[in-house]
Amino acid sequence: MSNYRESYPLAGETILITRAYQSGNSFRQMLEAKGATVLEMPALEIKPPSSWQPLDKAINHIADFHWLILTSANGVEYFLERLHHLGKDINYLKNLKIAVVGKKTAHFLEKYNISPDFIPPDFIADSLVTHFPESIEGKKILFPRVETGGREILVQELTQQGGEVVEIPAYQSTCPDTIDNTVWDALVKEVVSIITFASSKTVRNFHYLVTQALQTTPQLTLSSLLTEVAIASIGPQTSMTCQELLGKVDIEAQEYTLEGLVDSLVKKQYTS
Repeated sequence: MSNYRESYPLAGETILITRAYQSGNSFRQMLEAKGATVLEMPALEIKPPSSWQPLDKAINHIADFHWLILTSANGVEYFLERLHHLGKDINYLKNLKIAVVGKKTAHFLEKYNISPDFIPPDFIADSLVTHFPESIEGKKILFPRVETGGREILVQELTQQGGEVVEIPAYQSTCPDTIDNTVWDALVKEVVSIITFASSKTVRNFHYLVTQALQTTPQLTLSSLLTEVAIASIGPQTSMTCQELLGKVDIEAQEYTLEGLVDSLVKKQYTS
């Protein structure tokens, strides 16, 4: 039995993962390999920006920029997709330095045979500014990002250091219209033991969708729905949003990656 427990430390746990529509299932596979039963809740819809014009203009004037900052796999995908749409390839970027936030973003970039020039050690935006490899003053920085609700702090800190940050909408991240019926049923019937969040936006959208659903079940409240559920967060920013909207955080990844989140879930089970 102890060997089974060591091999499958998450056996007996039903984990709800909040994710984007059509996102990869590597996180699910990691959890299932540890013995967990996994439910998936689409909490984000990723779409093209409302206009391609700003991104196209920036790409066509890429020689004006010193650095390109990418903070998500979506940012990588939409930026490079548009680059190719304009008839250019990765050689067009050869004089541009690239910084990324997050191991997943770096791995996604490498799929296109592009090696970033800088990855901050802690995989978070704050760390990027603190450990930036050269003076930011006077540097022109291209930041393709989500159209609304992105990393305001990163832009503020880079600007305070003397950088000129050009923010360009590369994609939209919107909330689905309704919560998945299977997921809602599992929450109401207290089947779910852990909910994971990999971004503040998934927390906000989960909160919105659940709040909407609760209007049809007046005998329940958000607090009562989550009483027996552990909330697991990928890092400090996401945890702050969990505390604000859900009232608690039970598990926070020590390394701010999906692998780190799995490790923290496993350690929590061993010590609980």
